Amino acid sequence: MNIFVTGGTGFVGSAMMEALVANGHNVYALVRKTGALAGRHNITEVCGDLLQPESYTQALEKCEAVIHLVGIIREQPAAGVTFERIHLEGTKQLAAAAKKAGISRFVHMSALGAREGAVSAYHRTKYEAERMVSGSGIPYVIFRPSVIFGPGDEFVNMLAGLVRMPLTPVIGDGNYRLQPVSLRNVASLFVKAAEGGPSDVCYELGGPDALTYNAMLREIGEALNRKVRLVHAPLAIMKPVIYAMDRFPFFPITRHQLTMLLEENIVRGRNTAPDVYGEQLVPFAKGIREYLK
Repeated sequence: MNIFVTGGTGFVGSAMMEALVANGHNVYALVRKTGALAGRHNITEVCGDLLQPESYTQALEKCEAVIHLVGIIREQPAAGVTFERIHLEGTKQLAAAAKKAGISRFVHMSALGAREGAVSAYHRTKYEAERMVSGSGIPYVIFRPSVIFGPGDEFVNMLAGLVRMPLTPVIGDGNYRLQPVSLRNVASLFVKAAEGGPSDVCYELGGPDALTYNAMLREIGEALNRKVRLVHAPLAIMKPVIYAMDRFPFFPITRHQLTMLLEENIVRGRNTAPDVYGEQLVPFAKGIREYLK
């Protein structure tokens, strides 16, 4: 198949394209600058802008499926990088162009916790983007993954940096849960969904273990062979600090991320996607040992 991919140069996208090529597919990857993927076998760069469909229409017309991965976790309003522009307008433009080009399958990256009326703008816009995909008239598969871990990830590597400190700071009691899912599983499931199977479906996606934040830190400590000493900072102190530092890119957490962390990030129903596609989920403790040193 010829498959059009957005967000291909990112953490998830790089693994996704490797999996697509390994399965014998040709990838047309939307990039902002040429040369980002130079020399990659069976990958054609499409230099363009998600918000300018005319820049990638010709490539779409050569493809049968779309994998849409573009998303942001932190806004940069001064640069025009906002949830509204990227999640909503970008998805709207791509879905309309894909429909016009005759795309027969649209696989979309959403996020666990996306829902109508969500507290965080990140989750609200992710949900609204889902509605644009489901209303496009193209057969679709939507995945809502929890935190994705794997080589080169930001979240687990950031936690590993905290674990290496003499004292590891924790916001609040640390008993809020996450259900981290392996990058390898995510890439494999997206490829399988693009190839076939059920359509017009939305899957919540987590790993095999729902872990508290405290437990994740301890697992990372075990992987690094370090004793973890957790120091819990009261929310009453941390919230004003995080809100005040929200606009600074160097600060490791935004108010939106804090909200999502505290409301938990776990699959609320059945974790059905692995069964549907015959995917064996990688346990967190095993997966992080493949890349944490």
